[in-house]
This record gives sequence, C-alpha cells and structure tokens, in this order.
Amino acid sequence: MPNIIIDNRENKNIIKELIKEGIEVERKQLDIADFIIQTKNLNNLVQTVGIERKTTEDLLNSIIDKRIINQLIVLKENFDLPLLIIEGEDNIYTIRNFHPNSIRGIISTIALDFQIPIIHTKNYRDTAKYLALIAKRLEKQRKPLSLVPKRKPLTPKEKQFYIVESLPGIGPTIAKSLLKEFKSIKNLVNASEKELKKVEKIGKIKAKELKNIFEEEFKD
Repeated sequence: MPNIIIDNRENKNIIKELIKEGIEVERKQLDIADFIIQTKNLNNLVQTVGIERKTTEDLLNSIIDKRIINQLIVLKENFDLPLLIIEGEDNIYTIRNFHPNSIRGIISTIALDFQIPIIHTKNYRDTAKYLALIAKRLEKQRKPLSLVPKRKPLTPKEKQFYIVESLPGIGPTIAKSLLKEFKSIKNLVNASEKELKKVEKIGKIKAKELKNIFEEEFKD
C-alpha cells in the first residue's frame, strides 16, 4: 500500500480523503514540507518527494513576508523531487491588492529558477486525489521515457522508395521512375546498363555508377 508522511498540522480532511483512496498515512511533526513520499528511481535507488501545499491565501501571505522563497530553497536542498501544490479556486489576482506581475514573477521564479513543478488544485479533495495518484504512480515500476516520437511502420511501398532513394544521385522523382519501370528492387538490381539508361534522367554515367554499386563486392 502506498505511504505518505503528513505533517501533523495539515488539514485533517485531506487525511480522511487519502485513507478513502487507499493510502497509508503516517502523521509526523515535519520541519520541512507538508507531505513526504518515498519512491525509487529507474536505478532502484530511493528518492524522496517533498511536497509543499499552499492555499491561494497562504501563497500571497508567504509572498508578502518572503517566506515562500526560503521554504522552497530548503525544500529543494532536502528532497530529490520537490513539488508545490497551490490549492484554491479563488482568482489569485483579485484576493489582495497585488500587482499581477508580482504574482506572475514569483510563479515564474519557482518554475524556472528553482525548477520546482507546480500543481494547481481546486480544494482539499482535489489535493488529496492528486497526492494519492502521485503516491500510487511512484509505487509502480517505471520505465525510461523515450523522447523519440514513435513512427508509424513504413508500408512495403515506402520501404522500396526509401531503399532506392538512398542510392547516390537518386532523388524522389527518379526513384519513382525506376520503380515504375522495373516493378521491384530485384529487377532494378539485375537490370543492365542499357536497360537503366532507358529511364528518364538516367544517363550513361549514372547507369554505370548504379551497376558498379550493385555488382562491386563488399570489402571489410
């Protein structure tokens, strides 16, 4: 069962919601972070996730007294994976007499300078569901993420074009002409220089070059 360590001072309703979600809750007096989740990285080494929760009102208060910066510095220094949850549906720009750019500046600093991910939640129930989801996801064995987009497999026709276009001096137009003339790569390879020269834009020099490639022995 996934486990989350929760600060004693945290909202008790969140604890109740986490238990409903099947999360084992351990309450402690935490000096840093509001929630702690332990997981393992792809190399099977233990990593600790430290999560700070702020309501929109709390966030603005912590901006005024500059507490948010110190809290996030400590969070980043003490946890492998720091995370900030901002909770509340109130319009953060209208709660206080704050210039919107001040709020945008702090949020940009958190995301870019501190490189701490930010999750916005509606209320304590939404926060609990996010925490439960994170805990359950981190408990599962993870695989490396591929940044290479998955390509749709090539059709036989596309593979034929790919092979013929890879020949020196052969572009898409000539490749199409060669395949239309010889119908298959096997027929193309077995064609004589005279037969190759019949294809538009295949002159004497190019025909000879192709035959040399097809017939020359590979030397290791």
